[in-house]
Amino acid sequence: MMTVTAQPTGKVKSAEADRATQDRHRPTARAWVIVGLLVVFQIIAFADKAVLGLVAPQAMPDLGLSPTQFGFIGSAFFFLYAIVSVITGILASKFSVRWIILALGMVWAVMQFPMLLGGGAAVLLATRIILGGAEGPATAMSLTSAHTWFHSSRRALPSNLIAIGSTMGPVFAAPFIAWVIGIWGWRWAFGALGIIGLVWITIWLIFGGDGPYSARATKAAGLREDAAAPTAEKRENDSDAVDQQKPVNIWYALFSLAFLAALLGGASNFWVQGFLTTWLPQYLDTVVGLSLSQVGVYTTFPWVLGALVLLVLGGLGQRLLKQGRSAHVAIAVPFGLSTAVAGLAFLLVPATPAAFAVPLLTIAGGCSLVFPMSAAAVGYAVGPKQRPIMMATLGGFAAFGAIISPILVGWLMSAAGYQTPAKGVEPSAAMIAAMTEGVHSAFLITGVFLVVAGLLAALLLRPERLGRRLQEHHVKADS
Repeated sequence: MMTVTAQPTGKVKSAEADRATQDRHRPTARAWVIVGLLVVFQIIAFADKAVLGLVAPQAMPDLGLSPTQFGFIGSAFFFLYAIVSVITGILASKFSVRWIILALGMVWAVMQFPMLLGGGAAVLLATRIILGGAEGPATAMSLTSAHTWFHSSRRALPSNLIAIGSTMGPVFAAPFIAWVIGIWGWRWAFGALGIIGLVWITIWLIFGGDGPYSARATKAAGLREDAAAPTAEKRENDSDAVDQQKPVNIWYALFSLAFLAALLGGASNFWVQGFLTTWLPQYLDTVVGLSLSQVGVYTTFPWVLGALVLLVLGGLGQRLLKQGRSAHVAIAVPFGLSTAVAGLAFLLVPATPAAFAVPLLTIAGGCSLVFPMSAAAVGYAVGPKQRPIMMATLGGFAAFGAIISPILVGWLMSAAGYQTPAKGVEPSAAMIAAMTEGVHSAFLITGVFLVVAGLLAALLLRPERLGRRLQEHHVKADS
């Protein structure tokens, strides 16, 4: 005799409701097109960063630059990061992010051509400062744009795909730019990136736009931005409440422990980016002894691993969010642990034989290219109108890590006795030893910084808890 077990009616209805909700929040095809364009946008941005390190062996003697001077130019890329990022975040809370992204892309493209046309060291410095200012808000604006197309429970994967674009920039740029340098010289590396940038902004002008979860769209659709604040009885990770939070006094958010933990973790990630884009190619060329073509390949390894790490962590985060876990568990903890693993790898490089340098630097660089995860995490603390301010401010001030690290590496190299050889002259054994000593000292400092920052982010970056506290105590009076 067959026995039929009846399912509780409440559970059946609950499951049906969950499925209906998931279907209602399923992203459209255009949402993924926008993500694809933003991935390319990020690729171009990070190729622009990486180009300086790739042209270093040819550009330094041609322009008569010492290691400290070249490190200063590498750091100059980040001089305007903070101020432009903050200003852009404020503008994005008032105007369509579509046009902001278009303006940023235009500046990127135009700033490449002065070096193609024969600019010297002063021109290189000026264009890198302007270019860096325009690229400062890139990740925050990309995430802001993508988040307008995806419900909050489905943002982990598109956020990490955009972050993968950040890592794929040098992957595509390194072999391509090495090829361009080999045929037309180092100046055409800048020109090629400018042309690519012009093509992208044309495509974005045609296909770009804001999605149904932007601040204006949700307000127009009746998902009121001024909905009731979450109460203590609501789940900390109530994803439906994220886009309905009232505007708050943003200063309480920016000086919160969660934001400061994200800032420290992000600064450690930018610290590594400053080294990877400025000094890694020359380290592999001079210390490890690789040829230009090999450097073009091996410098891509950290970025490829970074893409894989982001893909895995993005898929994991997406699954955890859909299961109802908090952004702290789904995004912030993986971000912090990945950063700490990178720090451990940096600490091992000076203590192991030279043969292990490339694999360890691959792990160190790849696991530290996860900054966009911290920006995505803090976005869960506030509503859509103030989200670009939070993410852009985080990116802008975290970039100070990338200002310090190239200068520090160059200073440590000079302090160890390294001097740039004359044009066409190979560095002597003494100069190779001096570079090794200086860079390895930087690895130890970097490793400690990453481990500490990563663990603090994993423990303290709790955006939903911050959001609930802001809604309970710091809602703006006029909201």
